[in-house]
Amino acid sequence: MEHYHILVIIGIVFLVIEIFTITFFFASVSVGLFLAAIVNYLDFTTVNQVYVFSIGVIVTFFAVRPLFNKIAYNTDKKRTNKDSMIGQIAIVTKEVGTDNNPGLVKINGEIWKAISKSELIKNETRVIIEEIDSIILTVKEIK
Repeated sequence: MEHYHILVIIGIVFLVIEIFTITFFFASVSVGLFLAAIVNYLDFTTVNQVYVFSIGVIVTFFAVRPLFNKIAYNTDKKRTNKDSMIGQIAIVTKEVGTDNNPGLVKINGEIWKAISKSELIKNETRVIIEEIDSIILTVKEIK
């Protein structure tokens, strides 16, 4: 068995280990091992193989890993359906008061409990949704 065969086998083992981790470290080492195997197959010196391995690991870990993490674990904050309600207009179906006196509003055909921060809002008044706390909307009258 040639040396490059051993490097490829070790690279595959590192890829299998990566399946059970989320760090992308073992995948980076695996890429370095595969590159070193290619260079070994082409009969480069051992020193050059070590250089190619090192550069492969470093470039993969510091350049590809952040890109992979952004795609795989998209950390960009996405708005949910609940969050998209903020700023929409609703119609009061039951007088809306403060925390002690919640009312009802209709938005997109659904009835929601609602409160106002300061004022009493009468029936059939158009309001804008400012906040959402669990299942209670905080609304403000549109003037």
